[in-house]
Amino acid sequence: MYDTNPKPQEGAWLWLIKIVAGLLIVVIMGIHFWVNHLVAPGGLLSYADVLAYYQNPAIIVMEILFLIFVVSHAFLGVRSIILDVNPTKVVLRWVNRGLLFLGTAAILYGIWLALFISAKGAGA
Repeated sequence: MYDTNPKPQEGAWLWLIKIVAGLLIVVIMGIHFWVNHLVAPGGLLSYADVLAYYQNPAIIVMEILFLIFVVSHAFLGVRSIILDVNPTKVVLRWVNRGLLFLGTAAILYGIWLALFISAKGAGA
């Protein structure tokens, strides 16, 4: 028999964040796809085009938000999958810490990379 009760370790707020992040991923991915593949000549941006593209502060913000939403949604999804195997509280605590560390590291690296690309284009 299937258990239809919500997972006690996954609160409503984490579930809501995962759902909202998923929706925002679809919206930003649509914008990202449209700009990078449908507006660009030949369907692809060259390296010089990407550097010029990143000179717009709104683009940097959009790309960073896209990164944050994707990482958050993915890591909350991984956590939800791990909850399906009913880990002990100690294991779940380590899983939470590990996912938080990896997710934070991925987001910080992505922010650094976006800002680095933007600065490289400003110097060109």
